[in-house]
Amino acid sequence: MEPWEYRRKPKPRRFWRIRDWYARSERTLSSLSLFGGFTFDALTLRRVDMFWENFWVVAHLLIVGICIVLVNIRENKGPNPNEPVGYHFWLANIMQFFFGGILSTFLVFYFRSGTIAASWPFFLILAAAFLSNENAKSRYLRLTFQISLFFLSVYAFAIYIVPVIMHTLSQTTFLIAGVASLAFIGLFLLILRFTAREKFVKSRTPLFLAIIIIFAGMNALYFFNFIPPIPLSLKDSGIYQTFIVNAPGRYTAAAESQGPFAFFKLADDVHIAPGEPIYAYSAIFSPNNFSTTIIHEWQEYDPQSHAWITKSRVALPVTGGREGGYHTFSVNENLEPGAWRVNVETERGEVIGRMNFNVAYAVEEPALQTIEIN
Repeated sequence: MEPWEYRRKPKPRRFWRIRDWYARSERTLSSLSLFGGFTFDALTLRRVDMFWENFWVVAHLLIVGICIVLVNIRENKGPNPNEPVGYHFWLANIMQFFFGGILSTFLVFYFRSGTIAASWPFFLILAAAFLSNENAKSRYLRLTFQISLFFLSVYAFAIYIVPVIMHTLSQTTFLIAGVASLAFIGLFLLILRFTAREKFVKSRTPLFLAIIIIFAGMNALYFFNFIPPIPLSLKDSGIYQTFIVNAPGRYTAAAESQGPFAFFKLADDVHIAPGEPIYAYSAIFSPNNFSTTIIHEWQEYDPQSHAWITKSRVALPVTGGREGGYHTFSVNENLEPGAWRVNVETERGEVIGRMNFNVAYAVEEPALQTIEIN
């Protein structure tokens, strides 16, 4: 039998039964995979600087890249371009699965490093890419769609891995991440040009346009402070009426109970006598050998202008490597009754976390609960 005859040999009946079953159950399986994968990542992914977490991302990117090349080596020969045949069917589904794993990981990591209120445009883009992955199998045969998701994934990975490697977070590390992402996708497109020239030539213009739009959009999000300051994250925080420093990073603090439904409250209630201080505590995680400065920005809400007015900004040094985060605090006195918040930010204003509370003058001294912070 000639080699070309062997390659064209009809697939076994079992192959088509498996494929038909998968096609019928695809929506259910995809939904279960979507929920299960995200839950698994949220429970198992620990630190953004850990080797195995990043090996997981790199392995996913490698598999996706290989699938993109193999899918586009030759044109799909099926009667319907949206219904891949043969190995195209399985490559498209493998690509979809591993794209879901990558985007799920990014959602977990970035969500830990910011707040929805401050970074919602970036979270919206990641969530849209993640959710569209469920019903986008037909788009996986389009080279522009593949490269768009691939470049977005590579860029999101570079944004946090470059600061981890360089042990610092700055505008420079973001720009390096952007250049590295462009260089990587440029090299990948060269591989596609030689392995899948026909598909590459047909899609060249929309490909370059998609890359330019994604690159410009990510830079706009960054310079408007919509991208969370990953790899920093707020591990713990609190507003306290009393605060005693026992040793560096070890405190005895006290605050009034917020009741059984404290988790659902948008802001804590803090009762003080006029002139009494209030303490803001934060535990900031950063990678090993990583030193930076964070800001506690104390703001009061002005009901007349409907705006948050900055009352003070306190710079606090942070050293990385501690699993529970580096402990630090700031204090403010003479707070007027009303709505207050403390933004935990980087020096360039990227919000890591936020503590909201309502100040009221106490008629009588409130009952306080003491906790030990170690």
